[in-house]
Amino acid sequence: MSSQLSVLHDGAVAIVTINDPPYNRMSLAFIDELEDIVNDIANNPDIRSWVLTAAGDDNFSVGMNLKQLPEGLARKGGADALFAQRHRLIEAIEQMGKPSVVTLFGYCLGGGLEIPLGCHFRLAAESGAQIGLPEMDLGSVPAWGGSARLTRCVGRDHALDLILRAKKISGPEAYRIGLVHEVWALSELKGRAIALAQELALQPAGAVRSMLNVIVGSEERTFAELLAAESQAVRDNMDTPDSREGMLAFLEKRSPVFNQST
Repeated sequence: MSSQLSVLHDGAVAIVTINDPPYNRMSLAFIDELEDIVNDIANNPDIRSWVLTAAGDDNFSVGMNLKQLPEGLARKGGADALFAQRHRLIEAIEQMGKPSVVTLFGYCLGGGLEIPLGCHFRLAAESGAQIGLPEMDLGSVPAWGGSARLTRCVGRDHALDLILRAKKISGPEAYRIGLVHEVWALSELKGRAIALAQELALQPAGAVRSMLNVIVGSEERTFAELLAAESQAVRDNMDTPDSREGMLAFLEKRSPVFNQST
């Protein structure tokens, strides 16, 4: 693996770090590499949650390395294929069935927000973050699914305000509009993200996967379809080792210990 990304394992948590400070640009090699890492995490039964963060304290990512755009178009065979890979990567993160936590600090722009929008939990720095999709400043538009996911996340009005005005907002403002789940001091941010991933890794993996399958993409399904999906999740998690452990722990008035059979 190149130095573009590194992966550390902390128990059942994988910590993926972008290693190109201070800007942590998302190069062509970065996308190829992250796609492989996401696939490895998805297929590794020992990993139950993961964190995406970046080296240094300056920026999460300024997004795509625009100087490589002509090379990328030539290498992938055109814009459709180039951006299809980005869509495929973010969908893989979103639909993995294992919760992902991302840290937003410094510049989180373009792809540096579009990939986090595919993550399940977003934590931001309380100061210094500049979060947005400022493609309008380049006479362009988001190309990695950002407009669709941002609208789904914060609603039409906030999405229009951010995208059409090329706004860059702070961590507290992102929290106010529902773009991030938590805000922390920069010195605590990465540690809190890892702690959250560890908390999620202790939950029953099968039940977590079932709920991600029900909730992620729920906007595209009818209420009846969601009820049917939840009913299937109930059946899938009935009389499993984790459900039996949960009930026994409840009766014994102790904390459950899940995932013992994995």
